[in-house]
Parts: sequence; structure tokens; C-alpha cells
Amino acid sequence: MNEPRIVETAEPLHVQARPELTGGRRIGVLLSHGFTGSPASMRPWGKHLGGLGYGVVVPRLPGHGTSWRDLNTRTWDDWAGHLLETFDELRAQHDAVVVAGLSMGGALVLRLAADRAGEVAGVVVVNPAVATRRLDVKLLPLLKHLVPSMPGIANDIAKPDVSEHGYTRTPLKAAHSMMRAWPPLIVDLPKVTAPLLYLRSDVDHVVDHLSEPIIWDGVSSTDKTRVALPESLHVATLDHDAPTIFAESAAFVARVTA
Repeated sequence: MNEPRIVETAEPLHVQARPELTGGRRIGVLLSHGFTGSPASMRPWGKHLGGLGYGVVVPRLPGHGTSWRDLNTRTWDDWAGHLLETFDELRAQHDAVVVAGLSMGGALVLRLAADRAGEVAGVVVVNPAVATRRLDVKLLPLLKHLVPSMPGIANDIAKPDVSEHGYTRTPLKAAHSMMRAWPPLIVDLPKVTAPLLYLRSDVDHVVDHLSEPIIWDGVSSTDKTRVALPESLHVATLDHDAPTIFAESAAFVARVTA
């Protein structure tokens, strides 16, 4: 069977650290995209941080950037495992590493920060998801055997003519795997001790408001900052408030790695 073709917009991003711009230290930043998305949603953010001298990696999570059917053969363990491998490589090459993620990527970096609490310098999340009020989620264990997919969740963006190049369908087996990983993550949130920057859109049609208090109150981090994104929808990294995300995260990375 042929390997699924990777679309050009989904190629990972790698930017080499320039310690001469960051006080002589090599600082790494790991950025994770969300469910059914791709590195395209994180590329402008990654390039901005890279331009400041940080070593940036935006990996392509398994099953993403190919086809939703490919994603339906992957699980949370595949995504978390790939992110952890990428983190270990970054950590070996840099003096400090900050992890950041959008949506499911936010949950993945929280998982990583819980498992590697002593190694993560800081955590940045944009509209992260660890829970939902959607009632149809309760039907996923059965539904995933009856239909392979539902309409997609991509491109919740207020800014016109912008695309995150995500899937037009939501694969249900993969979605169920993601949601089954939420309860164990919530239990382990107290293991997250690194400084936290939480960026949240005022209006989000993908991730409801249930996740924020769970994360905010669940982590053990004493250094926590919340920044509102009033002009953006879910994919805020490509939306009107992207400059706010870039600026706030850059200042956060500089502070927690100083």
C-alpha cells in the first residue's frame, strides 16, 4: 500500500537557533498544531519566533497533512509519542525549551509538561481542549463503528481569505482516541509546574469554555498569565490576534528562559 501523500502546506518547520540573538544561550521552542490541522496553522508563529533567534520546530503529527482516512488509523499515543521524541531532540540541542500548542496541540504540550515537569521551561497554550460540553461525544464509542467521519472543524477563523489547510472531515476513531486521553491528562494536570501562558479567544466555535477552568485550576504552576484574544476565533494563530500571540509568547519565552 502506498504511503499517503503529504501536502506541501503540511511540511514541518525547522529553524536553527541563533544564540547570538538570545544572550548566548540556545533556546528552543516546540510548537504543536491541532487535531485535523497541520504545521500550516503554526508556521507564521514559528517563523516569528525563529526570527528572534529561537530554535523552532513545528512537527507534523502522524496522520495529519495527508488525508482524514490516514488520521483515522492513528491514535493519541502516536501524536504524544511523536511530540515527545521531537522534544527530546530539541532538549538535547538547546539550553532550555518552551512548549506551545493550539487546540489538541495545547493538550499534547500539557501532557508533555506533566510527564517532563523538570525539563520544560514554560508552556504556552492557545484555545486548548481537554473537555467538551458536546453531547454527541457520548455517542462516539458507538458512532465510530457506524460512520467513519463527520463534517470537519477546520477554518474557524474570523479573518477573511485565510485557511489552516485542515481536513474537511473529522475522523471519528481518531477523535475518540483524543477524547479518551483527556481524563487521564486532567488527573495529571497538577504535575504541570512550569510557567503557563494561556491565550483564549473570546469566541470559539470548536472548543467551548469547559476546558479553561479545568486547566487553569488544575495545573500547579504558580506563574500563570491569561491573555484574551477578542478579535479571533478558534485558529487564532492565523487570525486577527496573531500579532498578540506572537508578541506575548516571545516575551514569555524570553522571561522564563532568562
